Amino acid sequence: MKALQYGDPQGFAPLRELIAQYVRLSRGVRCEPSQVLVTSGSQQGLDIATRVLLDPGVEAWVEDPGYWLVRHALQAHRCTAVPVPVDGEGLDVAAGVRLARKARAAFVAPSHQYPLGVTMSAARRLQLLAWAQREGAWIVEDDYDSEYRYDSRPITALHGLDDHARVVYVGTFSKVMFPSLRLGYLIVPPDLVERFLAVRQAMDLCPSHAMQSTMAEFMREGHFARHIRRMRVLYASRRAALVAFVERELSGRVTLMGDPAGMHIALLAPACNDAAIAVRALREGLLLSPLSASCSGPSPLRGFVLGFGNTSEARMEAAVKRLGKLVDEGSGVSGSR
Repeated sequence: MKALQYGDPQGFAPLRELIAQYVRLSRGVRCEPSQVLVTSGSQQGLDIATRVLLDPGVEAWVEDPGYWLVRHALQAHRCTAVPVPVDGEGLDVAAGVRLARKARAAFVAPSHQYPLGVTMSAARRLQLLAWAQREGAWIVEDDYDSEYRYDSRPITALHGLDDHARVVYVGTFSKVMFPSLRLGYLIVPPDLVERFLAVRQAMDLCPSHAMQSTMAEFMREGHFARHIRRMRVLYASRRAALVAFVERELSGRVTLMGDPAGMHIALLAPACNDAAIAVRALREGLLLSPLSASCSGPSPLRGFVLGFGNTSEARMEAAVKRLGKLVDEGSGVSGSR
């Protein structure tokens, strides 16, 4: 009967213990179960962090290109999102300092940046932590799919390098399990737990006990670790197949971005109207995310984000060939394949 009642606003205690153990072992995050707050996916975690850490009207760094719902969370709280460019080393911290030195927070995905797929370098991580400590700012680390790296072990989280409790860590099960699960978590500095908990409780009282207890049992019995290992092999194969098809069908017309990780790849296609091509592709049953939609600066990148997590290798070749034709038509290139 207890499962039918309101639960702990902070989350089911056995699940929080398992989450703390998991992130310590797999992500290098230093935390106790008392620092874990269970959320309804990573988006709620980002929203709670915005509400707690930032006052309306302040500036916050966002990656450009970056996860567009971060900008929405900031806008909803009447904060100013400052687009900071991302390059092959991740967020350009020096550019962020030039643009808004006194920003109150930086929202980053250092282990596998969305959408470009790059990993933040060690030097940039240390620069970002030094900036946060110097300016009394916060770093919100979105670690949405770090479990899936295919040429190395998962990269240690930025949180694991933080000696001054300036990082709020956002994790999720919805990405590695299935989207409708809507189960995520925050790792919060000890002195902020009560403030985060008050906001989390005001939103929807408490997370679902049924989902939490099921997930806890799934983890406790070792099924979660086996699932990650199995899916890592599957996604590595799918990514390799997609990259091979792209290199064969789109050679010379797009540039592949990112590291061998995650469940998407990014293609730069500066000669294309990526938004128009995405609309045409959708009419033909081909789902593309235009790269420009993830940009907020004055000169958006053009290209496409291709997810492969739910696409079999058997379906990829025809889809990539069709994308090649759309790119040729959108770029005014004759002789498309």
